[in-house]
Amino acid sequence: MLIEENQLSDADLPVDELKTHLRLGTGFSQSEVQDPVLVSFIAAAIAAIEARTGKILMERGFVWALHDWRDPARAVLPVAPVTSIVQVTIIDRFGAAETVDDGRYRLERDLQVPTLRPTGGGLPRIPDGGSAEVRLIAGYGLSFSDLPGDLRQAVLLLAAHYYEYRNETALGQGCMPFGVTSLIARYRAVRLGFGA
Repeated sequence: MLIEENQLSDADLPVDELKTHLRLGTGFSQSEVQDPVLVSFIAAAIAAIEARTGKILMERGFVWALHDWRDPARAVLPVAPVTSIVQVTIIDRFGAAETVDDGRYRLERDLQVPTLRPTGGGLPRIPDGGSAEVRLIAGYGLSFSDLPGDLRQAVLLLAAHYYEYRNETALGQGCMPFGVTSLIARYRAVRLGFGA
């Protein structure tokens, strides 16, 4: 289970860039009346792109809770890019928590598959009925301008699509404009099944 510890604030979202992209008028007394709507479409576009790619666009903290390591030699983190591991905590079945010394693990940075690795023999043992919590910071950067250009453009295109078709109910679930799909294609993780 992945829990977002701190959400993006409205001030962090590129409202002015979306207004420019949409060619909305500025400088009028009512020029900010649509800001709440634009904020909601930008937030939705970011969430949709993050869900499709598994990449966190703007930096924030997460807690990854799990009941067992799939592999005691490494734990593939559920999102990327991860900039740091803040803390690893082992919790027993009674709820007693123990913080793991940060010298016992390290972050193996990777844009597709960041990994938590032990520095010694294996990751800390999770007791029966217990769990582990990994606190991490993930994202390309603190601000929208820190994103790669194609991801910035994908967010603006998708937010504009949501804005233009805000009253449309005939589109199917999962419908994403081709331009957005092609821009985010290289960020999607390739999954190979048994037939591949």
